[in-house]
Amino acid sequence: MKILIENVRVLDPKTDTDEITGVYLEDGEVRLIGDYEEDGSSLDRRIDGTGLWLTPGLIDPHVHLREPGFEHKETLETGSKSAAAGGFTTIACMPNTNPVLDHSKIISELREKAEKQGIVEILPIGSITLAQKGEELADFQEYKKAGVVGVSEDGKSVLNAKMMKKAMTEAEKAQMPVLVHCEDLDLVDGGAMHEGPLSRKLGIKGIPSSAEDVITARDLILGEETEARVHLCHMSTKGSVELLRNAKKKGLKASGEVSPHHLTLTVDEVDGVDTNTKMNPPLREKEDREALIEALIDGTIDMIATDHAPHTQQEKDTSYEKAPFGIVGLETAVGVVLTELYHGRKMTPLNLIGKMTSNPAKLLNLHKGNIEVGKIADLVLIDPEKEWSVKPEEFRSKSANTPFKGKKLKGRVIMTIRNGKIIMEKGKILKEFKGGIKDD
Repeated sequence: MKILIENVRVLDPKTDTDEITGVYLEDGEVRLIGDYEEDGSSLDRRIDGTGLWLTPGLIDPHVHLREPGFEHKETLETGSKSAAAGGFTTIACMPNTNPVLDHSKIISELREKAEKQGIVEILPIGSITLAQKGEELADFQEYKKAGVVGVSEDGKSVLNAKMMKKAMTEAEKAQMPVLVHCEDLDLVDGGAMHEGPLSRKLGIKGIPSSAEDVITARDLILGEETEARVHLCHMSTKGSVELLRNAKKKGLKASGEVSPHHLTLTVDEVDGVDTNTKMNPPLREKEDREALIEALIDGTIDMIATDHAPHTQQEKDTSYEKAPFGIVGLETAVGVVLTELYHGRKMTPLNLIGKMTSNPAKLLNLHKGNIEVGKIADLVLIDPEKEWSVKPEEFRSKSANTPFKGKKLKGRVIMTIRNGKIIMEKGKILKEFKGGIKDD
């Protein structure tokens, strides 16, 4: 397929490129960045990119696809369509499935199925311990052979410090990052929201910030001892921000991510009824949110990850205390972060896009996240000025549990291109047939 995108603002954080030019794609690759001199008669598609951004395909290092075992919430197919709708061409799926992604055979089967059913690239994160029980370490060398890009116990922490230190040692030998879920379950103690004046007012047991900060400190200390690459998942507290900032000053191989909802919402959104404000870690105080935004802008926090966590309406339609933690996030991510950070905080486009492309690629050791002649054309067209309202009923995800329902956003993905083929355009997921491109 031959595609020419003209007059578009090309944003490539890896090369610090920010210019209005043309980009020509052929046979799945970027063939030209600059003026297209041919007459264009052989083009399959000519796209006017005036007013649009062309960025590398977005990369999400933290997604829950629920398959195998929880296909009533999400599947590889529906999750990948949701990702494409949101501008993501590569996503990494967490291992807290049933069975857990803790063995090379299970992971190989998932990858084979993802190749057939996924329209974006799906990369597995392996469980740190077998069955996520925290008792026996998985085989990280076998993981590497099976295509695992990182290890995590996400959904819970490895509470045994000796086990976690061993995991970091083995992960470093396998040259894989350790994506840590920082949560002391003894301090959580059955809490359902952030601990503070509002939790006491609502009569809901709270989760203190220390539940995150204690494990963050421990895992950064263990990372320093083992020289492992420690990545902090879904950071939510000002305390964890300071711990990461200090770790980086000391030269540790540490990184961190923050989710769009923690950048935009606070505990004040919680009313004790709407369970779509219940997530793990919970929404925190305004000062935590401000610390997260500042850390993202100054580079202390390296990337934005959705922590896409689908649940059915039936599962969420219960009391706040009993409802599962988590929200969907793939399809709202660009709109939320552009509204808050680009339009609201004047974060530069290059800095913002780097948090969703080149930085996640670096974490997962991927040869992706930039726009370069000769490389696979994974690209996204974004209209930074497009205003729209969130309508969960239009999501491609199998679930619709979002706190952003009805919210007006500014900035939207217009087109997603993977391997040089258009897979999403203006909200429609596209599949390629011999007769051309059709809506699925």
